[in-house]
Amino acid sequence: MAGPQPPPWVHAAVLLCLLGLGGAIEIPMDLSQPPTITKQSVKDHIVDPRDNILIECEAKGNPAPSFHWTRNSRFFNVAKDPRVSMRRRSGTLVIDFRSGGRPEEYEGEYQCFARNKFGTALSNRIRLQVSKSPLWPKENLDPVVVQEGAPLTLQCNPPPGLPSPVIFWMSSSMEPITQDKRVSQGHNGDLYFSNVMVQDMQTDYSCNARFHFTHTIQQKNPFTLKVLTNHPYNDSSLRNHPDMYSARGVAERTPSFMYPQGTASSQMVLRGMDLLLECIASGVPTPDIAWYKKGGDLPSDKAKFENFNKALRITSVSEEDSGEYFCLASNKMGSIRHTISVRVKAAPYWLDEPKNLILAPGEDGRLVCRANGNPKPTVQWMVNGEPLQSAPPNPNREVAGDTIIFRDTQISSRAVYQCNTSNEHGYLLANAFVSVLDVPPRMMSPRNQLIRVILYNRTRLDCPFFGSPIPTLRWFKNGQGSNLDGGNYHVFENGSLEIQMIRKEDQGIYTCVATNILGKAENQVRLEVKDPTRIFRMPEDQVVKRGTTVQLECRVKHDPSLKLTVSWLKDDQPLYIGNRMKKEDDSLTIFGVAERDQGSYTCVASTELDQDRAKAYLTVLADQTTPTNGLAALPKGRPDKPRDLELTDLAERSVRLTWIPGDDNNSPITDYVVQFEEDQFQPGVWHDHSKFPGSVNSAVLQLSPYVNYQFRVIAVNEVGSSHPSLPSERYRTSGAPPESNPSDVKGEGTRKNNMEITWTPMNATSAFGPNLRYIVKWRRRETRETWNNATVWGSRYVVGQTPVYVPYEIRVQAENDFGKGPEPDTVIGYSGEDYPRAAPTDVKIRVLNSTAISLQWNRVYSDTVQGQLREYRAYYWRESSLLKSLWVSQKRQQAGFPGDRLRGVVSRLFPYSNYKLEMVVVNGRGDGPRSETKEFTTPEGVPSAPRRFRVRQPNPQTINLEWDHPEHPNGILTGYSLRYVPFNGTKLGKQMVENFSPNQTKFTVQRADPVSRYRFTLSARTQVGSGEAVTEESPASPNEATPTAAYTNNRADISTQGWFIGLMCAIALLVLILLIVCFIKRSRGGKYPVREKKDVPLGPEDPKEEDGSFDYSDEDNKPLQGSQTSLDGTIKQQESDDSLVDYGEGGEGQFNEDGSFIGQYTVKKDKEETEGNESSEATSPVNAIYSLA
Repeated sequence: MAGPQPPPWVHAAVLLCLLGLGGAIEIPMDLSQPPTITKQSVKDHIVDPRDNILIECEAKGNPAPSFHWTRNSRFFNVAKDPRVSMRRRSGTLVIDFRSGGRPEEYEGEYQCFARNKFGTALSNRIRLQVSKSPLWPKENLDPVVVQEGAPLTLQCNPPPGLPSPVIFWMSSSMEPITQDKRVSQGHNGDLYFSNVMVQDMQTDYSCNARFHFTHTIQQKNPFTLKVLTNHPYNDSSLRNHPDMYSARGVAERTPSFMYPQGTASSQMVLRGMDLLLECIASGVPTPDIAWYKKGGDLPSDKAKFENFNKALRITSVSEEDSGEYFCLASNKMGSIRHTISVRVKAAPYWLDEPKNLILAPGEDGRLVCRANGNPKPTVQWMVNGEPLQSAPPNPNREVAGDTIIFRDTQISSRAVYQCNTSNEHGYLLANAFVSVLDVPPRMMSPRNQLIRVILYNRTRLDCPFFGSPIPTLRWFKNGQGSNLDGGNYHVFENGSLEIQMIRKEDQGIYTCVATNILGKAENQVRLEVKDPTRIFRMPEDQVVKRGTTVQLECRVKHDPSLKLTVSWLKDDQPLYIGNRMKKEDDSLTIFGVAERDQGSYTCVASTELDQDRAKAYLTVLADQTTPTNGLAALPKGRPDKPRDLELTDLAERSVRLTWIPGDDNNSPITDYVVQFEEDQFQPGVWHDHSKFPGSVNSAVLQLSPYVNYQFRVIAVNEVGSSHPSLPSERYRTSGAPPESNPSDVKGEGTRKNNMEITWTPMNATSAFGPNLRYIVKWRRRETRETWNNATVWGSRYVVGQTPVYVPYEIRVQAENDFGKGPEPDTVIGYSGEDYPRAAPTDVKIRVLNSTAISLQWNRVYSDTVQGQLREYRAYYWRESSLLKSLWVSQKRQQAGFPGDRLRGVVSRLFPYSNYKLEMVVVNGRGDGPRSETKEFTTPEGVPSAPRRFRVRQPNPQTINLEWDHPEHPNGILTGYSLRYVPFNGTKLGKQMVENFSPNQTKFTVQRADPVSRYRFTLSARTQVGSGEAVTEESPASPNEATPTAAYTNNRADISTQGWFIGLMCAIALLVLILLIVCFIKRSRGGKYPVREKKDVPLGPEDPKEEDGSFDYSDEDNKPLQGSQTSLDGTIKQQESDDSLVDYGEGGEGQFNEDGSFIGQYTVKKDKEETEGNESSEATSPVNAIYSLA
């Protein structure tokens, strides 16, 4: 059964409170006030050329503001242009083109000014642009001819639209192009083939551009592919080959990048935008792409892979996402890398946006405008739309950078100030008015509101108010008593009162009183506490036979003053009550149950404030025949629920519970679990009480005082647990004083001038009586003053007006209507901390090595810490490298030294760098002031590993090595060291060493033999020594023999010996000559048909005669091995077209009986068919031999 739902008004109250805490101060509209912009168009305003143009600008103020516009920084006279009008009581511009005109004539930068006698507010500078969807230029595209296995890029080059169109590829018949890791569309719209396969010819490829505003799709003329291949596509034996590429004669290739090109590139992205990195590679087989970030992991919460891992998207980037990323493209032939240096810049963003300032005459105040960005933005102040420098002087106003300070303000100081902060990537413009008012307090909400809330819920009472000077707010209950704050009540800064757990006694009238020097105002809220809605008799799971009647119970207890609605769901969807169903207030009856009625049924009992739910599952059994095999094993199931619970032997602290077991369903009951529920603290929630063996059905239960118990029993067997039994009758034990006190008592400050005392409240079984409450006592530890005390119903109490961080003795004692609990233990707590007031002094730095320094400082006086000293903390950053051309990140890092220490070590520094360092004291509130900035330089160190070490083997005799300079040289490079050793399996050859100059990044190794592989280890050097090494191995040849058999004591492989190669060539030549002789013999001495009528030629439709002879003719027209087939499957002729048929001038000649031709020798192809196939080459065995000649 679900718990009670919070009433709807609770959410509204919470939301209103949050808005009050975070929003700007609102002045009632009946009071005089400067203008405030309430609505405006976006900065980049793109409009549809087919519609009228609307540029929005709305503002409020008293008196109502007037509006005017500038266009391109010059006054825009709306009255002079008949197409332009301004909406009534608004600054919104409407440009009407129904009578003609070109929208492009109105493009430009617009700014709205809203003015009344108290000041002028400005909108953003709105750049108006007209959407463009230019036509695709007409072009005739020649067929693209490409060799099978080669890479291919089909360029889209869409027309430059505004905004940019969405690109997608389809065939000319509007079928989507299937994309995978081999064929995919890049972010630029081009279609990339990592390697072309012959099946790519089966469609054409058309680039489509969808334009947003015009809702049009433009299609580029389609590309047609013609793939040159060694095998026709319809060769099923090759098409299903496990190694498709080698079977089709496509040479395997190491990966190379199609986009971006080269080994390195850079990319700039703005903070808050999405970063999209893309790597598309060619190769055979198709390469896999993997992504990495140097010096760290990819941000798992923001990074996601797209386009079959070819693209990496990082959402909402921040400065921490800058650095070097690299993509690794790999297949079985090798791998390559591409490094992308990412720089994160930032348009200005707010650190402290200026807010409206409402002051009383003579008060002081300030406007603060703080923003950050990269580059650092500049701040410009304006007043009423004019630069502050040109405004009339004001002796009460002082400008200090990003802050304007007002002292002893007067009515004449009213104005609207603008803060414009900008850098090369954008700007922010904020309006904030200064209003000087003398206003007594007033209430901003309706009077005498009625708030209804469910028992035990949390709620907030809101009391919006206004006044100048800003009033203080206090709450009272039923018009009497002290100010409500602490215990079960908590007052927020905006005046809202939170009641943490509503009880019946909280019902009443609450009064909020707002007071300032000019008077006071009050409002009342009437709070009514309602009983929760509870389903006390829930529907139960049932198994019924088809055609029977079933009843699902749902009995509800609710507050009688609230309207109850009971509805039913089936499978979590509203249930339609048909003719076979009857819904009553406390049940649902289904007559003539059918199989479609099977499913879950949920009873929903709801009022306007809360609801409760209960679910049961109905299983419908189909008609079944009785099994004939009596020896079959009976199915096991969960036990049926126990029933007929009875309470006897009632005592103060115990009771006997007896029950009747349910059917065990062929699996013995092993345990019974007894649960209880109480209706005071957690009504409707069941807790485990005790567990008993399955052999008993009666047990004595030990009870706690003053608990209104209700019990239920659950049976357990090896299959599972039964449904709970129906609850027993209730039994309330007599009360007693508490025997314990709350645990986990703490005293901690949440502000610098308070201490919040909290504890873990006691549960129903430890309350022991009605009206459980807590007596909270506290006093300052040093003074041993008398105890202060308060009685609290909740689990917290706030002590106000405390000194900064002083120790207190705290006691919390439980009490109910029967008496007090035992004397509580004393706990030491502390009031709130303030920021430290002093910085460490005499900071000394000693360089230990190229990556570490030691620090020493003087401790600060304890009274300046103003809290618990958590640590001394060093902030340090790398200012620059001593290598002038090396860019470094100046991101601040920190090292903490916990406790009251006077020295520490900062490690993991970069060698050969200039650093700056500051130290602070840290307590629980935060950092104190920073010490004097210290500078130090780290000495030269050993370099990091060379980057992108690549080993390629272009041929069996040569291995090429390439590498890039280390990412962190850590000094002046003096060279590189290369160690390499041949190996074959577990056997190693002699190690060789090469040293290179610092500028050399390539080296070629000549292989001593074609069998061994090589292991290369490369490191860079500075004057300090060699750095981290990187190791790679030469690729294994796919045709290489098993290493352990081919490499034995450096003996040469037999397959590489000259005598062996010559012998094999001679054998192959003899076999070829024998095949030629056999073909010629067969073609000239074959058996010919002998007929009585020799003038009748043999027909191809009857090749076999009764004597068993065959007509000799072309069989399959198969292409020759090694011939090239074009995209349409035809054979490209490579050698002579000569054949016996051609020499015979058509095949009608007659030969003599000594082997000469006596009939039709072969069936010649029709000329039309030959021409249609673009080849007249005969494909009989004889023709094949002569073609090879």
